[in-house]
Amino acid sequence: MDSFSATAERSMEISAAVAKHPERFRVLTGERPTGPLHLGHYFGTIRERVRLQQAGVEMFLVLADYQVITDRETTAHVRENVYSAVLDYLAAGIDPERTTIFTHSSVPALNQLVLPFLSLVTEAELHRNPTVKAELAASGRALSGLLLTYPVHQAADILFCKGNLVPVGKDNLPHVEMTRSIARRFNERYGKVFPVPDALITSAPEVPGLDGRKMSKSYGNAISLSMTADETVDAIRRTKTDQDRRISFDPEHRPGVSALLTTASLCLGIDQVELAEEIGDRGSSALKDATATAVNDYLAPLRKRRQTFAADAELPRAILDHGNRLANMAAEVTLAEVREVMGTIY
Repeated sequence: MDSFSATAERSMEISAAVAKHPERFRVLTGERPTGPLHLGHYFGTIRERVRLQQAGVEMFLVLADYQVITDRETTAHVRENVYSAVLDYLAAGIDPERTTIFTHSSVPALNQLVLPFLSLVTEAELHRNPTVKAELAASGRALSGLLLTYPVHQAADILFCKGNLVPVGKDNLPHVEMTRSIARRFNERYGKVFPVPDALITSAPEVPGLDGRKMSKSYGNAISLSMTADETVDAIRRTKTDQDRRISFDPEHRPGVSALLTTASLCLGIDQVELAEEIGDRGSSALKDATATAVNDYLAPLRKRRQTFAADAELPRAILDHGNRLANMAAEVTLAEVREVMGTIY
């Protein structure tokens, strides 16, 4: 059995255990607040977080503001993006009384764990990480120290709160493996402090951007959760398609058409090919109309809740104050344990 097959089998066992005893698990997840959250975030991660929260799993959700500068030179709009993400979380069903929402920069003890963790990995291991390679290629810039050590920062995120479960797609498994290695090495070298977390492989669909590439804030091809219905229609109408009136699902040769089909099918809960056959030879205009209607109908309840939450300008700050306090308490306890086993209490 290869490594992925073994991990997948273990993930299935973990999934069954979560269903029976959710109280035994603690999840750390999150994202970089580099722009508005979009449909890719919703279908890829947010919906799964809500499911785990509803199942009774304890959740820590980090808005990794320090990680914004792994591949960019500015933190412009970071506060706006953080507050916007909090509203998106609330609208999607994240409950701040059950899920701790916090920011990287507000939890000093978490970030102090990075230093001892860095001593537990080699430069070669960091260079081999696929996400580091991908981010480096996407940025087109020299490799910064922060980007190179990104997987170690993620390990600190997971382990500061004693996270023992990490929901990830297949592509992010190397990050979990790095975290598992760091936890094992620390425990072996200094004394047992950290759980060795398991990966929960999610079957979340990949949502393409409107141009067929990966949906990304930096590509400008995303449908943001915070868009209005009219803004959504405008974004979809600007999608480049082709002259063939017969609609078909062919991601390689018809990226724009296929991206619209995937987006609409996710919102409608039907297969892309089935939707293509339904639209038939009515052309790209009909496809765009169908996609805009599907997205706006799907997001309408979320947007209504978001508008209600946004009416209280102080709400995002209050939620972060609460979450940051809880995260600091957890981090300080963990850091005290780390200092104890390392013999650095003076």
